[in-house]
Amino acid sequence: MADAPSIEWLPDVEEHDYPAAESYLTLCYPKSQVTPLVDKLRKAKLTEFKAKDIFRASQLSLLGVSNYHVERDRKKIKKGTPLSPILLVRDPKHSRLIIADGYHRLCAIYSFDENVLVRCKIV
Repeated sequence: MADAPSIEWLPDVEEHDYPAAESYLTLCYPKSQVTPLVDKLRKAKLTEFKAKDIFRASQLSLLGVSNYHVERDRKKIKKGTPLSPILLVRDPKHSRLIIADGYHRLCAIYSFDENVLVRCKIV
């Protein structure tokens, strides 16, 4: 897309994203498994994947731009406000990817360009 704004990224994940990821992951796994996962996420190096590939691997539906949180993140992107990288967890048992934190950011990014590289940490 020629008119898609450039996605700006913070140099690292915002600290408040880790407790948010922990809260979500606690819905998927026992607490005894979640704490080590979050510790691994904190230590993981940043990497990038295309937005469309993250969605395909997660098997999640795309939220529309009418969603409040997606629209808020779209406004940040348009203003050039740097976004926090997203946090991902591989779930090989279920052959899917869990978006532990950053689902709304990913939906906002995808709404501009499905091929954009999304900065993330993955374990």
